[in-house]
Amino acid sequence: MPATTRPVQVPPLKIQGIKTKAVPFIRDSVDWDGSGRWIEPFVGSAVVALNMRPERALLGDANPHLVRFYTAIQGGLITSATVRAFLQREGDRLLRDGEAHYYRVRERFNDTGDLHDFLFLNRACFNGLVRFNRKGQFNTPFCRKPERFRPAYITKICNQVQRAADCMAGKMWEFICADWGELLREVRAGDFVYCDPPYAGRFNDYFNSWTDDDAAQLEDCLKALPCPFLYSMWSENKYRRNDRLHEAFSSYEIRTFSHFYHLGSTENLRNGMTEALVVG
Repeated sequence: MPATTRPVQVPPLKIQGIKTKAVPFIRDSVDWDGSGRWIEPFVGSAVVALNMRPERALLGDANPHLVRFYTAIQGGLITSATVRAFLQREGDRLLRDGEAHYYRVRERFNDTGDLHDFLFLNRACFNGLVRFNRKGQFNTPFCRKPERFRPAYITKICNQVQRAADCMAGKMWEFICADWGELLREVRAGDFVYCDPPYAGRFNDYFNSWTDDDAAQLEDCLKALPCPFLYSMWSENKYRRNDRLHEAFSSYEIRTFSHFYHLGSTENLRNGMTEALVVG
């Protein structure tokens, strides 16, 4: 894809492990003519796709709320205007009632799956940690900031929603809720796969579990792809090195990028991290 120096576009959803800071590093590592589809089996916040801006994309995730959210932006059901009206109203109630209102919205979302509620919770939960229990219910506690939705913050979120809509306009992007294996079976020559799975041995997934066996199966699948790929995974932190990654991809180029995580449930998950990017 053509080189670009455009500013990094921040998505409207924040997810632990979000690759906003790594976007320039990822973008510079893509060697692809754009003839096929950009494919992501773990689209998450969609930050990479929104910054790569391919003409055609297949974007999947096991979390149905993420998929429904971006599909709703794409279809005009969630807009800058609807978000502004919603966050102004719910933000005023949050300021008045504090955490009681946050938990009312959380209960309402778990009953109805309303996507504006999802955005509200995403931006008002503790440390930006999007977490669901085994019943599929959002269970992250309140961030304890009842003044969270100040006018400037609402405008910032609205602008992020608008930029996401503008990025997708006129493009052939398909969002699907699917297992990563199902999605990767759709890969063809000419496509490009960007793969950012949960980090086995370090994080729990934001919607379901991810084990070493899952990681091993994904590694084998990536090596058998008929197209180029990039694979994001942690390389090392101050405690240890991800030896299994370097062993599994010993014959591949592995590029690294260091940054600091601000999202996480505890302080030990918000330390410096060296990310690896396997180039396949």
